[in-house]
Amino acid sequence: MQVELRFAPGSAIHHDLSAVRQDGRCLWVAGDEWAGVERLTWRDGAFQDHQTFRLADFVDLPAGPDDEADIEGLARADGWLWAVGSHSLKRKRVKPGQNGDKARKRLATVLREENRFVLVRLPLVDRDGLPVPVRRDGARRAAILCGPGRNLADMLEHDPHLAPFLRLPGKDNGVDIEGIAVIGERVFVGLRGPVLRGWAVILEIRPEPDPHDESRLRFAPVGDARYRTHFVDLDGLGIRDLCPLGAEILILAGPTMTHDGPVKIVRWTPGNGFADPPIHVADLATGVRDDRPEGLAVLGDGQLMIVHDSPSPSRLTPEGVWADVLTV
Repeated sequence: MQVELRFAPGSAIHHDLSAVRQDGRCLWVAGDEWAGVERLTWRDGAFQDHQTFRLADFVDLPAGPDDEADIEGLARADGWLWAVGSHSLKRKRVKPGQNGDKARKRLATVLREENRFVLVRLPLVDRDGLPVPVRRDGARRAAILCGPGRNLADMLEHDPHLAPFLRLPGKDNGVDIEGIAVIGERVFVGLRGPVLRGWAVILEIRPEPDPHDESRLRFAPVGDARYRTHFVDLDGLGIRDLCPLGAEILILAGPTMTHDGPVKIVRWTPGNGFADPPIHVADLATGVRDDRPEGLAVLGDGQLMIVHDSPSPSRLTPEGVWADVLTV
């Protein structure tokens, strides 16, 4: 089954969808090529009435309002909308037709873009029956976790498993965040890479408001540390998205590198480190260099929605793109 997601004329977000979350009759979606979130509303058999919200209207982004944040995960919990950037370095692509010195130079160029290293939490309010992010709602305040020594990547600087991968670009099996799930006070962040001897990594953190600056978040203790690492056996795959399902988490698992499949959904129960093998839920089809499953949401009726990066021509519609809906 498929459902159409319709976007505003001229929008290119649907070519790079990286995250999705249901919120009543609305969907929150994000693309990985700019710094914002999108809201679609169910009407007349499609999610449409596209509304854009720039992150810079709510928090101060480290590289300013216009640089992309590479948003790779969304979460909706307890009246908050969360968005997390990839926290990854970026190696330049070799463009089609390039070769020789120019291609070598591009492939040797690694960039750090500071807006990618953010975790944002926005209060949601109801306006005319629709959820809307705001900068402030009473005592609740939009806030960001970012900056030297304060972001998720810098938190891992001395981690015995992950520190060596901080210097590698995300698509080279370096640190690359691609999912977030919130269950109570526990915030789980899934890594596409690195994959360690077949084990994928999930970070558990507990962000809290900084008492010295209400526009900032800081790390509250997880046990006796700032975070906890969980290792999940995904048969060598990395994490492409996370989605809570009660006290469990659905994991969308796929390749760490830039290639097609395999992609699957599994069900995982958070523990305190190494867990029992996750339970298989479904295998997903991919295209050839397109139709790569990138975002996962549980809908109100229990069905699962999958959105794709690099959609194939057959997935595109005159106004947007088809998302897959699975009954499992």
